[in-house]
Amino acid sequence: MTGVVTAVSRSPKHSLIKSNETGIRLMAGLGVEGDAHQGVTVKHRSRVARDPTAPNLRQVHLIHAELHDELRQKGFTVQPGQMGENITTSGVDLLELATGTRLHIGETAVVEVTGLRNPCAQLDKIYKGLMAATLDRDAEGNLVRKAAIMGIVLTEGEIRPGDPIRIEPPPLPHRPLAVV
Repeated sequence: MTGVVTAVSRSPKHSLIKSNETGIRLMAGLGVEGDAHQGVTVKHRSRVARDPTAPNLRQVHLIHAELHDELRQKGFTVQPGQMGENITTSGVDLLELATGTRLHIGETAVVEVTGLRNPCAQLDKIYKGLMAATLDRDAEGNLVRKAAIMGIVLTEGEIRPGDPIRIEPPPLPHRPLAVV
């Protein structure tokens, strides 16, 4: 499976919306250079309040552009970076990846998938009902979180819109994504 980067975004402040950039630098073990969530330990405020020494498994946030398309069909005009993502992708079914999948992005960057993002009420500040629109139920009634995935940077590199994404699955047995 291969895909492409459609947008890259970051914000030096703890705000939901991240500004689109012409390129971002991923830093090994830290995340997106210049982003408020960059660091070895947790940076998301709710996680810092629980345990500021916990490892940062949420260094990079990735959303598939196909989710934006789905949300538009439901009446929500969402743009890349607006839901807090650093990397917007196309052509990769992010939600079907296994924990530990490696995403080779651009020439050198490698991001390891750590888990699912749990959509939060902040999404309703963008549009009322947006959080609910990022949740669904599967055939068995299990909750499906569609607000994308989180990862850590293994190998640094510059990434830009148009860069290819190559998927490297982890060794078997695969572990499904869980909230991180």
